[in-house]
Amino acid sequence: MESVLVSWIMFMSIWAFAAMGYDKNQAKKKQKRIPERNLWLLALLGGGIGAYIGMQMFRHKTRHTAFRVGFFVIAIAYGIGLLYLLGVNLPGLTKV
Repeated sequence: MESVLVSWIMFMSIWAFAAMGYDKNQAKKKQKRIPERNLWLLALLGGGIGAYIGMQMFRHKTRHTAFRVGFFVIAIAYGIGLLYLLGVNLPGLTKV
């Protein structure tokens, strides 16, 4: 089960990263964009790490406080979850 969850988070992170890059490119060309709701959905459904990295790398949505803070919190949560799933001992968390 853990490998499925890790794979899901990796897949969604790659998808969210690509979506941030695509949306930034569309913004530069003033063409049809990805709705913000969809970017949030990708982040919440497992792509938080990729969305945050994409936001920083492409310098996209960095002026929106909700995106900066929200994507960072989601990325941290998924990062901790990944470490836990991979068996890394985290202070205060013990794997049952």
